[in-house]
This record gives sequence, C-alpha cells and structure tokens, in this order.
Amino acid sequence: MAYNQYAANVGINPYYKERDALPAASPDAYPVKFIAYYLPQYHKIAENDTWWGEGFTEWTNVAKALPRYRGHYQPRMPGALGFYDLSNPNTIRAQAKLAAQGGVYGFCIHDYWFDGKQVLETPLEIILANKDIDIRFCINWANENWTRTWDGLEKDVLLQQRYSDEGDIAYAHHLIKLVRDHRYIRIEGRPLIMVYRPSLLPDAAATFKRWKEVFRSEGESEPFLVMPQAFGNDDPRQFGMDAAAGFPPHRCGALVPNRASSLPLLDSTFRGEARAYDKLVEAERSLRPNDYTLFPGVCPNWDNEARKPGRGAGFYGSTPQLYGDWLHDAATYRIGYDDQDRAIVFINAWNEWGEGAYLEPDRHYGYAYLAETRHVLDGLASGIAKRSAGLTDHANKSVKPSQIRRLVNVGRRITRSSWYRIVKQR
Repeated sequence: MAYNQYAANVGINPYYKERDALPAASPDAYPVKFIAYYLPQYHKIAENDTWWGEGFTEWTNVAKALPRYRGHYQPRMPGALGFYDLSNPNTIRAQAKLAAQGGVYGFCIHDYWFDGKQVLETPLEIILANKDIDIRFCINWANENWTRTWDGLEKDVLLQQRYSDEGDIAYAHHLIKLVRDHRYIRIEGRPLIMVYRPSLLPDAAATFKRWKEVFRSEGESEPFLVMPQAFGNDDPRQFGMDAAAGFPPHRCGALVPNRASSLPLLDSTFRGEARAYDKLVEAERSLRPNDYTLFPGVCPNWDNEARKPGRGAGFYGSTPQLYGDWLHDAATYRIGYDDQDRAIVFINAWNEWGEGAYLEPDRHYGYAYLAETRHVLDGLASGIAKRSAGLTDHANKSVKPSQIRRLVNVGRRITRSSWYRIVKQR
C-alpha cells in the first residue's frame, strides 16, 4: 500500500496541467499584486556543508520524504525546473519568466543577515548583478537564530542573531543597496521591507527609527515596514510597523484539528500531524482585521515532513480549485479595502519545497497551481468578482468566537506550543 501511494505521488494527478496552460506573455494589468515568498537555500554554502554534510541543499531533505498515511502527498518531486542550483543565473532567469507567466508580481526573498555576516546571499546577488532578470523583489529579514532543530529557538544554535545600535545602522546600509535597484517593490514610493520576527528585536521602534534616519540621510524614502503574522504577533502597530502580511499556516494552523490519529497510516510509527486544508482556509478568512492594514496570505499547501521525517506536520485535501478560490477571496478583500497600491496578497510560497508550499511545477500537478494563480489574476483584471460556490460554502461555516479566543491564547503561549515548535526557522 505504501508503494502504491508513493507511485501515485510521483505520477500524474487528474489536476495535472502542462506549461501551455500558462499564457505566453506577462499580464497586461495587476489589479492585485501577488508577492510570493522565495527561499534561496538551493545552492551549496560552506556552513551547510559543515553542519549537514557536503553538498547539502534544500533538495537533500525534499528527495528523502515518504508518505506516512493514505493520501499523504510525499515526496514532492520537482517538474520542469528539476533539482535546480540557485548559483546559476539561468535558473533564476527561468524562475522569473515562469513567475511572470503565472501572474506573480514579485518575490519576497528571505534575507539571512547575522550582524554583518550573510549566508545564502548568492541568488539575491545574482539578481542585483543581472539587470536583465525581469523580476520584482523585496526582502524579508529572517532575523532569528539558525538552529539544528529548524525552529529558530535557543537550543543548539548554529548561527546566532546579535543586536546593537551599530548593527542596526549597518543593516540599514545593506538595505539601501537593495532598494536602489529599479526592480525593488515599493508601496506609495516607499520600499517594502519585511521583518520576520520584530518581537526578537530588543527595541523594535528604536531599530526602525535608526533605519529611517539612515534612509533619509541617503536620500531614500522611509521604508514601508511589514511583519508576517506569526509567532503570536498579529498587529504591526505594537512594533511601529505599517502593515501585517499573512504567512499561513502560521497564525491559524493551530486552530485546525489534528486528524492524524483517525487517518489510515502507512507508517505505524508516524508521530506527526495532519490537518484539513479547507479548514485552514476557513480559519484564515475568519480573522481579518478592521483596525490595521493586513495584506492577506494564502498557501497552495504546506507539509514539512521532508524536514521532520515521521513527525512532520502538514495539510491534506488541497486542490488547485480550492487554492484559487482562497486566492481570489484574499484578492477581492484587499482590492475592496483601499487603493490599488496596497492591493497586495502574499503567497507562501514560490519554492518552499521542504515545506510542501510552492507554485513551481512538480511531477504530480505540473503547472496547475501556477496556472490557477494566473487564472485568478486575469479574472480579476476582467472584472470577475465571484468564483465558484466552493468558498462561499466554507464562509457559511465560519470559525466560532471561542476558537478565535483559543487562537489568541495559543499565540501568547508561542514558545510552548507544539505547533509552532515544528515550524522551521526562515
């Protein structure tokens, strides 16, 4: 039975689509900007060679994943782009072309800066050095420790974040170099800068004040500061930031019941978690604020079994249609809320293969999720305000207030929550 599940997973799914499902040209208009998180850990670096073995990249984890229950979609095997190397500029060119065809406005690239030391910086440097790579981008400062357990906590630290006034200024100058690129994403003329965990900064307001002073002294507009909704922090105003961004399954993953014990197991030793994707959609849609700016987030799927063999957490039941319904709903929420410059939806992710969250083509679905992304964008550009009844049905089963209170309490207990301990560092 396990063999049959594996064989099905690496074969073609009924939803499978070829590349010709994508329009050949980029969109003519962006009524909403889909920004996809982008992981650069697909090339060799000395640190990973030392910690995990020579030649380690994200693909090392991805290729060894196995299905643990019936219907468990593992392994996630890449399609047309293959097991690529992000130290090759042509790989990034190919990604940029695909993203444009799929209606992705730009990438939010995770930036790994440790008090002046950079790691996994090669893809970003390639983009900066090659102006012909036609992709808009912004960065997310992944300001947490790197640990051996992939959770960003304090145990078994491999690379540690250290903060200081001088470090704030040095990082601001690093940002200046990035935002001066003509492809850098801006909101109302201000460069969009995300900080993954502002709560870890000793004094976030003071850090951001120093950044703004450097930007002004360099003749740059002040940064538009965004934080993902994760680790129990929802409201950006507590850190003096401009907006929050959805980063599912952070925030709402803990609301969805774990059904692993009721699923037909293929591995009797499995100790992970399995949750319903449609319930994640419901939970995310039920928690949208009225008093601060939120750029909602969606994910095509999520499952970190590749990083935590036999004890990973994931979601089952995703389809391109349900993902598209969620994306359309998030987009119409943002379009209707204020001006077009802030009509932004974040997608988790472009290429988080180790977390089962990606838009890139794979062997099982082909280009189906990317084609659905473009389909949603083109529909919005054509004035299509509604999709199928599928998501409307979910809306009628909204999350109860008691569940919302439970989510808030889970967030407050973030360092003790079993759900968040299994979500890896950026």
